[in-house]
Amino acid sequence: MSLHQRPHQKPPAAGDALPISSPSAGSAPSRPLPLLTLPYLFSLLALLLFAALLLPWGPTRPSSVPASPWCAYTLQEAAAFAAAAGNGTVLLAAVSGPYLPFLSNWLISVRRAGRANQVLVIAEDYETLDRINAAWPGHAVLVPPAPDAQTAHKFGSQGFFNFTSRRPRHLLQILELGYSVMYNDVDMVWLADPFPYIVGDHDVYFMDDMTPVKPLDHSHELPPPGKKGRTYICSCMIFLRPTEGAKLLLRKWIEELKEQPWSKQRKANDQPGFNWALNKTAGQVDVYLLPQSAFPTGGLYFKNKTWAKETKGKHVIIHNNYITGFEKKIKRFRDHGLWLVDEHSNESPLGRL
Repeated sequence: MSLHQRPHQKPPAAGDALPISSPSAGSAPSRPLPLLTLPYLFSLLALLLFAALLLPWGPTRPSSVPASPWCAYTLQEAAAFAAAAGNGTVLLAAVSGPYLPFLSNWLISVRRAGRANQVLVIAEDYETLDRINAAWPGHAVLVPPAPDAQTAHKFGSQGFFNFTSRRPRHLLQILELGYSVMYNDVDMVWLADPFPYIVGDHDVYFMDDMTPVKPLDHSHELPPPGKKGRTYICSCMIFLRPTEGAKLLLRKWIEELKEQPWSKQRKANDQPGFNWALNKTAGQVDVYLLPQSAFPTGGLYFKNKTWAKETKGKHVIIHNNYITGFEKKIKRFRDHGLWLVDEHSNESPLGRL
């Protein structure tokens, strides 16, 4: 018997029937129907359970504060919006709140190259989603579930791993929609448009993360594995075409991240998994190593002054890696005249933060 149904009761026997007429003043009053019988208690309990399921717990959102319209904005819609401005190519970045100043700095340089309209930002928390789209509507999307925004920015943390390990999934989704995509970390600065360097018709383009100087005419093939048995390619700057080879690489990258999760003993990030995927799909994916002189790692550009001087005028994208900590990165950018938000925040689509 369902708790939501009142039970049927048997009619009283003839000898137990109550008198139809009112009792006389001298007779005993008739006994009222008992309200606290077991069936009534079951019915009351059912009603309370039903109300608990239907009514929300805690305070509700005031009607005067509507939910953000961007919560329903999908990656499919956002990618189509960005790709329409980029002839089928999306420029992708991913940020949580603490990285907004770096996003703004990167955007200034991208805008100077005439590519800002094709930028799509994966916001990793709802506050960042609303903040970007309030200033620059349509250029940010959140792909749920949102990771923990408080831990996603600390390099080496599990939160950082969770944040970066979402990257190949975002990229694969965009390729499945039929668009090309260039991913950038936001601790980068463009000195020129990188797309003239995307030559040929390869599946995947990337930059080396090693500091030894290569000859200007170095090979564009995947470098040989290093001491750890894998290459040391940077997962911070990747261009992919929507080919089966590129999709194969991303699926293998996702698989490697599942097999090598973060632990306290091995504080991994997404880059080793990317390199294992590159090595294990070698020969199946058409790859292209971008020129070191145009796409140097931070350990080379900022630390080898002789090389930086000799290759001046050839640099395209500078990556502020080989250093950790927001303040240290900002100081280094400032020391080299690359922290653009100090004097040029008006050029950022986000305005002054």
